[in-house]
Amino acid sequence: MAKILQDPDGTRLPIKLDSTSNGEFMPIPLDAIHHHANRLALEDADRNARRRGVDRRSFLVSACGAASTLLAFNSAYATRGERGGYFELDPEAAMDPQLAVAGVEGKEFIFDVQGHFVNPTGAWTQKLPEDARPLSGLPNASCEAGQGPGRAYLDCFNSEQFVQDVFMDSDTDLMVLSFVPSRADAEPLTIEEAAATAEIVERMNGTHRLLLHGRVNPNQPGDLDAMDQLAEHWGVSAWKTYTQWGPEGKGFWLDDEDTGIPFLEKARQLDVKIVAIHKGLPFGPDSYEHSTCADIGRAARLYPDISFLVYHSGYVAGTSEGPYDPNREDGIDALVTSLRDNGITPNSNVYAELGSTWRYLMRDPDSAAHSLGKLLSYVGEDNVLWGTDSIWYGSPQDQIQAFRSFQIADRLQQMYGYPKMTAELRAKVFGLNALKPYGQKVADLMPRFGLDTVATLRSDYRTRPDPHFRTYGPRNRREFMNLMRWGA
Repeated sequence: MAKILQDPDGTRLPIKLDSTSNGEFMPIPLDAIHHHANRLALEDADRNARRRGVDRRSFLVSACGAASTLLAFNSAYATRGERGGYFELDPEAAMDPQLAVAGVEGKEFIFDVQGHFVNPTGAWTQKLPEDARPLSGLPNASCEAGQGPGRAYLDCFNSEQFVQDVFMDSDTDLMVLSFVPSRADAEPLTIEEAAATAEIVERMNGTHRLLLHGRVNPNQPGDLDAMDQLAEHWGVSAWKTYTQWGPEGKGFWLDDEDTGIPFLEKARQLDVKIVAIHKGLPFGPDSYEHSTCADIGRAARLYPDISFLVYHSGYVAGTSEGPYDPNREDGIDALVTSLRDNGITPNSNVYAELGSTWRYLMRDPDSAAHSLGKLLSYVGEDNVLWGTDSIWYGSPQDQIQAFRSFQIADRLQQMYGYPKMTAELRAKVFGLNALKPYGQKVADLMPRFGLDTVATLRSDYRTRPDPHFRTYGPRNRREFMNLMRWGA
């Protein structure tokens, strides 16, 4: 077996409970229960590895290692009392490879509709203030590839590492490269760089496994005009916008006559009728109201031929989600209210996306159960979409494994009519639901995913996997403020 280069002592868990942010909100420190869960998982991994006669690192990269970690999280969360949700695994999965595989591995089609790649060597970095240039404050800046002089650490964030994290170290089949809010002259990832990253997969003789968004801030001069080139030259699959962002700090509503409506009309005119809108994860008090979902139902009613993909589902990190509360004006409840008030029935033209949302819900099984239950009930079992916001959280494999095993408690199903998380329902969320807005073009690619060079490379790599189990985004206030100085 090839020598393991990453974390040889097995100090990093395969399922990550930490404070990492996607850079759009201040990192939220772990509570005592999370520290307890991580300690318990490492202790269990140490004991189970010895029982299986392997070193801890080898155990942690196996299916048993992932199952052992999730079972430890169950035990830790259970100390708080009855749980609304839990990771549904056989207690013996930590030691039995077959049971572990049945719990955390799968063959679903996984279509991640929100991925990110930031080009840290792009022209935008030349405009950074000197105190913002070091990346050493971010979690993965100490990767093996970056152990050289000068700015070698930038190699920790290059496109090859992106492909490794997404297509080698996770089960993701297809991803949409999305964008962050920014001025046109300060984009951490331009459409040209995104296209070049997609071409890397093509040069591997892979099926086209990356789709592209086009970033549009309709309250920014020039963005509406730029939509023509994004559609005609770059062939973007959807538009990405941030209603709470604006060049002067003021956001907009999707049904504003001078901003939102012209944007939606242009999307319809160009026949790219998928609009991904960042909702929730508010950047701060400025334009907080525009981070809520109040306008989603109104816009969906006005434009029934446009698919509205609500990124983050309106979730506000650091707050709890309970049963639907019609009086709450933010969070997932605001999305539900907007749909109900405007007659948007489940499985219509509004979709709820889970990027960053599921990552944070993994820390709170009660909120996870209510969040998924509400989205599946009110947005629809055919309209909840898989997204991870990676690479900010490193490889998305841990999010995939946790979702594969998550279950809503019977009592919540009975009390609120939430659906049971079945293999069929998870498969819908993981990828099949996204075929509705993205259409036959993507469906036609699916038979090739198991046959191209990417699949061959992945199969070979899985015989000697070496995932790093690191995250990329900021983990504390200092790292977050440094990233803000990047203009990100």
